[in-house]
Amino acid sequence: MSPVILFSLVIAYFLLLLGVAWLTSRNANNESFFIGNRGSNWMLVAFGMIGTSLSGVTFVSVPGTVGTDAFTYFQIVIGNLIGYGVVAFVLLPVYYRMQLTSIYNYLQGRLGFRSYKTGASFFILSRVLGATARLYLVVNILHLTILKDFGLPFWVGAFVILLMILLYTFEGGVKTIVWTDTLQTACMLIGLLVCVWYILNDLGLSLPQGVQALSDKGYSNIFVMDPDSRFFFVKQIVAGAFISITMTGMDQEMMQKNISVRTLKDSQKNMMTFAVIFMLVVLLFLFLGGLLYLFAESKGIAASGDALFPTVALEYMPGAVSIIFIIALISALFPSADGAITALTASFCIDILGIQRNAALSDARRKRIRQIVHLAFAGVFLLFVMVFKWMNNPSMIGLILKIAGYTYGPLLGLFAFGILTKRVVNDRLVPWVVVISPIICFIIDHYQQQLFSGFEIGLELLFINGLITFLGLWLIKGKTEQA
Repeated sequence: MSPVILFSLVIAYFLLLLGVAWLTSRNANNESFFIGNRGSNWMLVAFGMIGTSLSGVTFVSVPGTVGTDAFTYFQIVIGNLIGYGVVAFVLLPVYYRMQLTSIYNYLQGRLGFRSYKTGASFFILSRVLGATARLYLVVNILHLTILKDFGLPFWVGAFVILLMILLYTFEGGVKTIVWTDTLQTACMLIGLLVCVWYILNDLGLSLPQGVQALSDKGYSNIFVMDPDSRFFFVKQIVAGAFISITMTGMDQEMMQKNISVRTLKDSQKNMMTFAVIFMLVVLLFLFLGGLLYLFAESKGIAASGDALFPTVALEYMPGAVSIIFIIALISALFPSADGAITALTASFCIDILGIQRNAALSDARRKRIRQIVHLAFAGVFLLFVMVFKWMNNPSMIGLILKIAGYTYGPLLGLFAFGILTKRVVNDRLVPWVVVISPIICFIIDHYQQQLFSGFEIGLELLFINGLITFLGLWLIKGKTEQA
């Protein structure tokens, strides 16, 4: 497939997004940018959140893990469903009752101003690291398949893609993203289904025969019963629940879309509808991963892991399918990056700079500050994408979940402490607790073989981090108890 044709398709797709942005951002203001004027349709939000949650990493990395880990990733997804229920029926009522624009305002009212600032800062750190890791993976694939043939260095491709994202999110923010994410999720899922259909057809298998072929190879095994394994099903399900509670329910990017829905009831319907669709889509990705390995074996393809899907799609499939793959890949890239930059802009402006607390600022001045911050985060994204390029990790999904264990753990501890207890904390000491907790977790993770004699700590590091934060907050009691 000609790089010129592929590049032309990328530009055409981007122009389509610009058209959607123009239609949705007219008469937009800061309220539109941050929470879509609380007028988003819950069905659109639910569907668009699929694209945001899956991202290019899921599109490439989840199928790539099947060769070594079979369908064990689905254990995490089962836990995700439990976690999404907690988000819908525990966290969302709190956010709607307080009419929050930034969910971290809850921490200010419950624990104190420093706790609020600390929670927002950890979200910013978490989202910058997670979103740029996802962005790097897809930019790298686009570089290797399209941009390298034009003689462009990697950083130019990353810059151009970030510029595209800036252009269609700059004015409308969440109001625009709700619609663009819906479009992009549809494109991604169409690409997924086409690739599954093509491989089944090429291998001469019906859908039931494909399922049986994966079972015969052991690719479709889900549950691991060894308690010492990091893939032990109890560990994975518990970890999956806490991952969805923190990375969705305590994440401004995901919650700003939910709280943009008109009513709490609609937002809860959105969350649970999304949860069920998400499970089915990930299962389909895993099924595709098994088919990719069967296809690779039949063709003598040596690629594996993150490289498998792009290699098969771009080198062994017809041109039309390769085009669909590239469009689907871009559709997986943009929702995970556009929402992240928008949410980070919102959190930094509201939580760190306090532009809504400053009554002296005019609306025009607030908008100008928001635009400057938006541009600054695009620059930060470019910097971190280059860092991940230097690291060149072979499996980005493992790295992202590892990062989440360290950065979202303190958020889990802060929100759990605020919701589950009425205890007052010494607000001045809270930043120390949430910094020390990940350090302790790093030591535990690094020396786990010596400490636990063969017992492996995996994704449950997130829970351990949250528990240490919770206990630390319990120890720094304030002067009075809440009634």
